[in-house]
Amino acid sequence: MLNPVFPALSPQITYADRILLTGSCFTEHIHDRLAQHKFSVLGNPHGILFNPLSVASGLDSYIAGKQYTENDLFYLNELWNSWDHHTRFSHPDKQQALTLINSAQQAAANFIQQAGFVIITLGSAFQYYLKENNRPVANNHRGPAQWFEKRLLETTYITDTLSHTLENLIHHNPGVQVLFTISPVRHIRDGVVDNNRSKARLLESVHTLCARYMQAHYFPAYELVIDVLRDYRFYDIDMVHPNYAATSFVWEQFADLCLTQETRVVMKEVLDITTARNHRPRFPATEAHRKFKADYTARIQSLISRYPFLNLQEELNYFREL
Repeated sequence: MLNPVFPALSPQITYADRILLTGSCFTEHIHDRLAQHKFSVLGNPHGILFNPLSVASGLDSYIAGKQYTENDLFYLNELWNSWDHHTRFSHPDKQQALTLINSAQQAAANFIQQAGFVIITLGSAFQYYLKENNRPVANNHRGPAQWFEKRLLETTYITDTLSHTLENLIHHNPGVQVLFTISPVRHIRDGVVDNNRSKARLLESVHTLCARYMQAHYFPAYELVIDVLRDYRFYDIDMVHPNYAATSFVWEQFADLCLTQETRVVMKEVLDITTARNHRPRFPATEAHRKFKADYTARIQSLISRYPFLNLQEELNYFREL
């Protein structure tokens, strides 16, 4: 296994930072790990997005405080859908779909104003367009194939689109840091050659942006899986998605490169607390279990006194119960 030296992120992430994550399914892995360790995170307010145009459009909509209307939805397969959103926002009832979308929009609009970091994971440079009006779509929602045209975006177009969004974001939140990653998930349905062409365009665009903006950075998730692990043992049964061992390895590298040393120490304490919270005692009425809960109550109170921005109220309430 290769052991390259990757540069550490500067500035690094702390528990005081609010972190918005958006992009491909690999974003979900990083979000879930951060949430497990009780960071202040908001993940994929549009749902999973693979291409840079959809990611940029989503971020622009949060910055602008956009709210969707009935005219933004369409009916297909007995569901109301949005061309901008993942199917997790689709619903048989039009108003319910709008409520889901606009609640997420409002939460993201509020969150991004004070976000310390925005983490963007790009998955593919292929973009689908509706043939009838040349509209780019984030999700096909299982529409008929003849409705769409698939295009491989030019590198300069990706760069210019994301650059415009970064300008908006930095103007809206001058203190924000942006961390780009490229998903190591192979889009095999595009073909091996076209998948590599797609990833290459994303990589070139992202590195151009990182050279252009002091607040833009790169985390090598793609290289860690493809070039460091570089073994199909680290892929799921579909040979496309990284498996648990691979995502755990990437998470460990993320923690080492992107989080401060103090933060990593606190993470161990937090993980111990959340693990204890999920423990199911065989004999909850015993004196030993009461002492166990009292001990963790004291540990949480001590941690909160040192780091008041930590959200451990649920765990504190649990251990306080007799």
